Amino acid sequence: MGDEEKTGRDFIREIIDEHDRTGRFQGRVHTRFPPEPNGYLHIGHAKSICLNFGIASEYRGKCNLRFDDTNPTKEEEEYVNSIIEDVRWLGFDWEDRLFFSSDYFGMMHDRAVDLIKKGEAYVDDLDAATISEYRGTLTTPGRESPYRNRTVEENLDLFARMRAGEFNDGDKVLRAKIDMGHPNMNMRDPVMYRILHARHHNTGDEWCIYPMYDWAHGLEDSIEGITHSICTLEFENHRPLYDWFLDELGVYHPQQIEFARLNLTFTVMSKRKLLELVKGGYVNGWDDPRMPTISGMRRRGYPPSAIRNFCGRIGVAKINSTIALELLEHSVREEMNRSCPRYMGVLDPLKVVIENLPDDHEDWMDVINNPEDPSAGTRKVPFAKELYIEREDFMEDPPKKFFRLAPGREVRFRNAYLVTCTDVMKEGGEVKELICRVDPDSRGGDAPDGRKVRSTIHWVSAKHALDAEIRLYDKLFTVEDPMGEEGEFTEYLNPGSLVVKKGCRVEPAVGGLNTGDRFQFERLGYFTIDPDTKEGDLIVNRTITLKDTWAKVQQQNV
Repeated sequence: MGDEEKTGRDFIREIIDEHDRTGRFQGRVHTRFPPEPNGYLHIGHAKSICLNFGIASEYRGKCNLRFDDTNPTKEEEEYVNSIIEDVRWLGFDWEDRLFFSSDYFGMMHDRAVDLIKKGEAYVDDLDAATISEYRGTLTTPGRESPYRNRTVEENLDLFARMRAGEFNDGDKVLRAKIDMGHPNMNMRDPVMYRILHARHHNTGDEWCIYPMYDWAHGLEDSIEGITHSICTLEFENHRPLYDWFLDELGVYHPQQIEFARLNLTFTVMSKRKLLELVKGGYVNGWDDPRMPTISGMRRRGYPPSAIRNFCGRIGVAKINSTIALELLEHSVREEMNRSCPRYMGVLDPLKVVIENLPDDHEDWMDVINNPEDPSAGTRKVPFAKELYIEREDFMEDPPKKFFRLAPGREVRFRNAYLVTCTDVMKEGGEVKELICRVDPDSRGGDAPDGRKVRSTIHWVSAKHALDAEIRLYDKLFTVEDPMGEEGEFTEYLNPGSLVVKKGCRVEPAVGGLNTGDRFQFERLGYFTIDPDTKEGDLIVNRTITLKDTWAKVQQQNV
């Protein structure tokens, strides 16, 4: 799976090591990644994916992919398919262990009946608001439902009738009978089943009662023989309930372990908020390259190995914290610098005419594809009489520290010749064309007399260049913590997060790339071919700029 950084020891691995020493799970390690298919996965899920699959691989164990599809009103087949694609793209394989919570609905129902028979579950007629009110607060105990002491026979009958579809949504629920005075609010008679007359993506109309996550979670882990049920920190207070259900049922009991979820600056990590961005048209779908979704990062051009390396770098902690987006970007740049071929492209073209070359001049230059990877070889790049350079690489009246092209000034055209501007053609006061001369003895970019040139710029041949639309992506938000600011988080969306540049010109070799191929445009950043590309319609996404803020910060801290 590439050259990912080696993950160090952490508290989860120390727990697993201790279990191995004591023989709790007979040396087995079996984890699972359990997404709910109610949205697309984001970079926070990538941390969990890398952790669960990574630990399984490290301990020569297994990891299941299991969909916790217990809420048919929010789950869709589209989300199931996207999650499968994302996990596979990240480089992980669950082999034949693809499961759904809905695979176990029958077993869950039967175990709920077992609890009713033991007098440890009851059917309640209170509505959701009243149940919430009766739970009490962190400082005051809850109150028992007036229906809490129904007989076992009455509860069995009512639960069977719930299952048969006799009642409307919200009329009744099944609750565990634990302790309404328990200091942990999750233990105050939690709801196990609710009535939902909704079609399920996997089971159709077979069920009209659906299990709550806390009831389903432990049973799923038990049924699959999971050893270490690794969850994010918000489930820490749910662990006593996880344990209670399994202990009361007397079934195989995995160990739940909680770790801090990933929070990232300049974004939001709530699926509900991401759905709001999609539904509100603030972005162009779940795979918009500005989104923190895995599909968005894939479309933007992030290499999966860079995401795995990032997840390895940030490690696993027990305390919530926020990671700088710059560290993720650094991981992406590091990988793309190592692996991406180089090309030349011009985003804002300014025409250059070489006056001392014939009209039909073509000089195909040998250019190194990647100086970081000699095995990448070379390519041929055409140099002709008419070229394009970036408009910002020329100034008619340059300031003192501007070293690029100007009237009478010589610069190096990368991998080609030394070029001097001899005249400027204008139209309505705007520079339209530059007249230049090449030093014919400087082929390759070096002067035979050893004279120094202070600047090198990129270019493309006008005759051979391809037209392209280039989409420049930046941070989605203007503030580090959009959810921590006053007002709606959408007020802090970055209006410059997407800039579309049409009429860009790129060297012909780019036309041979496929959707998803990654590369560097020299001096401009790292890019990828967008799926919108069709024959004769080249669309390129900027993955990330060359400026590495994180690396500079690290150097300053040394």
